[in-house]
Amino acid sequence: MNNNNLSLRPVTDKDEEFLFQVYASMRMDELADLDWSQQQLTYFINQQFQAQQHHYKTYFYDTEFSIILDEGIPIGRLYVDRRDNEIRIVEIALLTEYRNLGIGSYWLNLILKEAKEKNIVARIHVERYNPALNLYKKLGFQVIEEGDVYHLMECKP
Repeated sequence: MNNNNLSLRPVTDKDEEFLFQVYASMRMDELADLDWSQQQLTYFINQQFQAQQHHYKTYFYDTEFSIILDEGIPIGRLYVDRRDNEIRIVEIALLTEYRNLGIGSYWLNLILKEAKEKNIVARIHVERYNPALNLYKKLGFQVIEEGDVYHLMECKP
């Protein structure tokens, strides 16, 4: 993957279908074992997506909501909340075919560099069983809070 082709642009109202695709691609793996019809899966994932969108807009209203682009083609999303004392990575997610290519690492390293320059921590909530947990640890994040569903991880400058 050539990281020189990667860029970000702000999320617009026209991106909702794409954002849903990214969300659905993340959830399909964990829901694959359920004995649900495609219609039931789509309905459930849409409900969860709408709830997540509402949560982000309610609690992270100052967040930079971005679409990750590869040569101008949308491939994922990156939501970053820059605060005085931390950079909170609210969400980083890629379509399935763009995972494990170093794209997430690229953006995370840029965020960690920014946090280091500002001498503040970077934090992220990660699901306990998220395969990316190992990536975060490799990049220097450490678990500072263990929850039933999510770990709060932090990387100090």
